[in-house]
Amino acid sequence: MRAALVTGISGGIGTALGAAFRGAGYRVIGTGRTPADGDVCDAFVEADLNRIAEDDAALAALARDVRTALDGAELTVLVNNAAAQILAPVDTLSMDAWRRTMNVNLTAPFRLVQTFLPELEAARGCVINIGSVHAQATKPEFAAYATSKAALHGLTRALAVDLGARVRVNCLAPAAIATPMLIAGFEGREAAFQELEACHPLNRIGAPDEAAQAAVFLASPAAAFATGTTFYLDGGVLSRLYDPA
Repeated sequence: MRAALVTGISGGIGTALGAAFRGAGYRVIGTGRTPADGDVCDAFVEADLNRIAEDDAALAALARDVRTALDGAELTVLVNNAAAQILAPVDTLSMDAWRRTMNVNLTAPFRLVQTFLPELEAARGCVINIGSVHAQATKPEFAAYATSKAALHGLTRALAVDLGARVRVNCLAPAAIATPMLIAGFEGREAAFQELEACHPLNRIGAPDEAAQAAVFLASPAAAFATGTTFYLDGGVLSRLYDPA
């Protein structure tokens, strides 16, 4: 049986990823600081990626628990989905916030690829890094997040070149996705939400399931010739020029 390891399983995109990979016949191992609601993974392993980025013992414990949770299934997909998004102006962005962002969004994904490379290579599997449109175009107060995602996109290309035919590595970069957290942030601000939708040429934001199904495709034989690429699931927002003139 095939298995997928999904970090950040309890978030809006994470739960959709878990459900989609389970629907595609994978055994899903989810990680996070808190378990996901509902039946979105076959096994849950508690993990703090900020700690895992710096602590070899914590990484070894996670690897042990994940391998136990696989229960004989082949680890064929690693989805680096978990992310920290700490917003602050440049002049007040703390080094602790900067380090945490880089740890969770960049260093931990790299460490997980290193750790599970034997299993992924044996299965001729793949890595899917969840990037962001912020790697390409960003907004005020996103310095840490945008930098980490741009680096993750670069890491995707570098890993693909290093690993070649051993393990495919791709990046899925969504724009705004209608997660419960995003929707809650616009409660009572309908005009602002409509403005966000209108920024996208499709005149709407994405659904978590759309991101999840794109990830399942990137992991599938239908995408077997894709590696080192970033797939922008952005509703066209990066193609649109905003010119006040």
